[in-house]
Amino acid sequence: MNPTYEDVQVGDELPPATFPIARATLVRYAGASLDFNPIHWNERFARSVGLPDVIAHGMLTMAEAVRVVTDWVGDPGAVREYGVRFSRPVVVPDDDAGAQLTITGKVTDKRADGTVVVTLTAHSGEEKVLGLARATVALR
Repeated sequence: MNPTYEDVQVGDELPPATFPIARATLVRYAGASLDFNPIHWNERFARSVGLPDVIAHGMLTMAEAVRVVTDWVGDPGAVREYGVRFSRPVVVPDDDAGAQLTITGKVTDKRADGTVVVTLTAHSGEEKVLGLARATVALR
């Protein structure tokens, strides 16, 4: 059941989600986004520019995070605003596991215009990878 404005309260938590990100995920995302920056696929190049390893695309990380909101509300069109700050990259090792991106969300504001603000937290391992991640969502 999708949440309604009347039923949602400040402090409500959204169902958390964990998304796997493997090197193959990065290849597919690069093809879809046309972002072929070598920091996303070439370990030698990534290390040469000071990164610990290949990293996930920032927009991929951002998109996976908002999925928690769109899955909760049931309508991607309900998201009115969405913004994040990238605080750390998602490092994607070249192994069978890759990286895990874990997202949690909480309703932090309920506005008179029928929208709520959801604040998201995103971690990869012990690292917080997104800061100030917030979505404004219109509820029925």
